[in-house]
Amino acid sequence: EQARQRRERDVSLAELASRTSEPVPATDDSLTLLLLCCHPELAPASQVALTLRAVGGLTTAEIAHAHGTSEATMGTRISRAKQRLARAGARFTPPTGADRESRMAAVMRVLYLVFNEGYTATAGPDLTRLDLTSEAIRLARMLHAAAPEDAEANGLLALMLLIESRRAARTGADGGLVPLDEQDRTRWNRDLVREGTALIDGVWGRREAGPYQLQ
Repeated sequence: EQARQRRERDVSLAELASRTSEPVPATDDSLTLLLLCCHPELAPASQVALTLRAVGGLTTAEIAHAHGTSEATMGTRISRAKQRLARAGARFTPPTGADRESRMAAVMRVLYLVFNEGYTATAGPDLTRLDLTSEAIRLARMLHAAAPEDAEANGLLALMLLIESRRAARTGADGGLVPLDEQDRTRWNRDLVREGTALIDGVWGRREAGPYQLQ
């Protein structure tokens, strides 16, 4: 419900972009819901779709568009995912112990996929989908706040912020891609660069690095 209300506000693209630096709300059930959507009974594709619908607040049509499929197909996928959770006896309670650890790994994978889809959209006329990248960053912030000592949660958020910092410089006036070594670095978001760098510096070398830290 919070996600739906947030997305229904009439905001400009600039205000959407500013969400990447907003603080995490003091109380928000999104993380519990996110962990539920990433239940091990669901296939990765269903986890992503259900997360976008239930936590991200995207419409079924928007999720279908992001995945290059029809609204009817995506609606069926989401409906089946909900039914599967019901049959598995899933409850709206935070997982504990080993289940929480495996679920956290699934959550990070889902957020990584959501961000990737927003960073380079597989469907539609635009290179990026700001709604997806902003939502992935918002949820990654929430995950990091819940597990600040998790090196991979730090690495995932740092990765998103550092990539997002270059968004404005990725395309030229004609909409074409600009290679990294040709980008105008004055257009990079320095606040996101500093934040992302500080996150990865804080956990790098703490133990064997995982894939998000390495990226």
